Formats: sequence, C-alpha cells, structure tokens
Amino acid sequence: MLKIYKSNFDSLREMNLTELEKGAWFNLINPTAEEINSVASVTGVPLDFLKAALDEEERSRVEIEENCLLIITNIPVMRGSDNYDALPLGIVLTTDYFITVCLEQNEVLSEFSNDTARLFHTVKRTRLLFQVLYKSALLYLKYLKQINRRTDDIERHLRRSMKNKEMFQLLDLQKGLTYYTATLRSNGIVLEKLLRLGTNAQLQHLIKIYDEDQDLLEDVIIENKQAIEMVEMYSGILSGMMDAFASIISNNLNRVMKFLATMTILLAIPTMIASFWGMNVDVPFRDSAGGFMEVSLFALAITGTSAFVLWKKDMF
Repeated sequence: MLKIYKSNFDSLREMNLTELEKGAWFNLINPTAEEINSVASVTGVPLDFLKAALDEEERSRVEIEENCLLIITNIPVMRGSDNYDALPLGIVLTTDYFITVCLEQNEVLSEFSNDTARLFHTVKRTRLLFQVLYKSALLYLKYLKQINRRTDDIERHLRRSMKNKEMFQLLDLQKGLTYYTATLRSNGIVLEKLLRLGTNAQLQHLIKIYDEDQDLLEDVIIENKQAIEMVEMYSGILSGMMDAFASIISNNLNRVMKFLATMTILLAIPTMIASFWGMNVDVPFRDSAGGFMEVSLFALAITGTSAFVLWKKDMF
C-alpha cells in the first residue's frame, strides 16, 4: 500500500504520483514491486534502500549515499496479550522527500495522521524523523509497562495454582523482553550516529539539525536509554520469577510424591496382615467368634502407630 501526504496547515493532504510536490511523505506499507519501482523512479532513491526494511531480520543501521540517507530502526509491535515483537522500519531522507517503509501497519506511524497533523510537518524532514523515533521510544516504554503489569497478573495466578499455561505465558514475555533488549541497543547506536551526522557539514542537505531538533534527538536518546534500563530490570525480575516458580513447582511435586509414598506404606500394612490371615494354614484367632474384628483392630493399631511415626518424621 502506498500513501502520499503533504502537510497543509493543520491537516494532511493526500496526493498521488501525478500531482507530486516537494516536501511530500511517501508511506509504504507492505508495498508491491510496482509501488516500490514507482517511488524509486520518482524520488531517485535506490531500490535496495526501499527494500531494506522489508526483511524481518534487518538490523538497525544507517546508510548514506550522495542524495539519500537510509535509517533502519526497529519498532515494537504487540501481536497478542503475551506476544511482543519488533519490526524493522525504514526511513529514507532525500533533499525533497520523506519516505517510510514497513511490512505492517504499525502504531508508530499511525500516530501521524490527519488528527495530529498540527504537531508535525512533512516539509521538516529532520524534525519528522526525530518525531517518529521519539514515538517509537515511547511505545517501547508503553509496552514494557504492559509487560510488567501482565507479569504481576500471571504471578498472582501462579500463587493460587501451578499450571503449565502460566509458565508458558511467562516464557513468551521473556522472549519479548529478549527481542526488545537487542533492538533497543541497536537503536541506541543508530541514534548516536544520527547525532554525529547532524554536525557533518557535507550532509546538511539531507539532515540539518536545528536547536529544537537537537533537543528532540537528545530526548529520544534519553527515552531509549530509559527503555534499555527498564527492559534489563524487567528481564531480570522475570527470569528470577520463572526460576523461583520452577523451584516451587518441583518442590510441590516432591511433596506430592512423598505423600503418595507415605500412603502406599500405610495401605501396605493392613494389606500384608490380611494376606497373612488369608493363608490356608492355622493362624491365631482362627476359631474365635470375633476373630475378624480382632485382626482388624490389630491391623488398625499397627497402621495407626506407623502413621504416628511417619507424621513425627514429617512424612505427611
């Protein structure tokens, strides 16, 4: 899908390739080969720049050509209540246009719509770049808080009942935190490189950083570092929690096995006595009218004594 926008005072004006103007924003979401070729032809951007973000495994990086600047950053996505992932977002700056490329519709770019058009301008390409990166950093923080709350909910369920379902949910959250750790670190490297590029006089035609842009970029770097600290803290907490509950589940299993072994011993005593008195030989109380009751009381006494001894040894 290809959408082309340009800021028009406090709104966004959608246009097509035939009425293209400088300062337009090309938004490519899971584009077709025809759409990529059309954008490359109109803007002069190399095809490999436009296709870079269409690889799910693409790492965060910055590439520079004479009239193009490619920034690949990983943005967070949520695919379920316990399933968090990261997705590459490609941003291309040229002297006239701002281009974004992504495999899926995402919450970061959705923030830049007609409803929020007064907060950004497609003509100010560098400012828009930093605003997109800032929204991505804030979304990481939002999802990390959701992961923390979800972890607390699962912990409360695990305290009441030990089930594999909750452990698998914690495992999914741990996997999401692992993805976020890697992507946030690589994003941080990209942000630091953009900060250095802004002072390069030879790249002023592509990325020109004003004072307000400098402050915004520094805010993005701060938020990204905060997200890294949070993900490391939550990852440590979650890892410790999984280890603790795994130990608890193992301990509960041992207690169940100990209880079953104790009950087996206690049930074996009357079974053994009944087996002895069931032999076809002379046994005590054979000719007694109350022999059955006497044998039963004898078995009960021995079983009770054994149970008391096992209870004193904390076998229950």
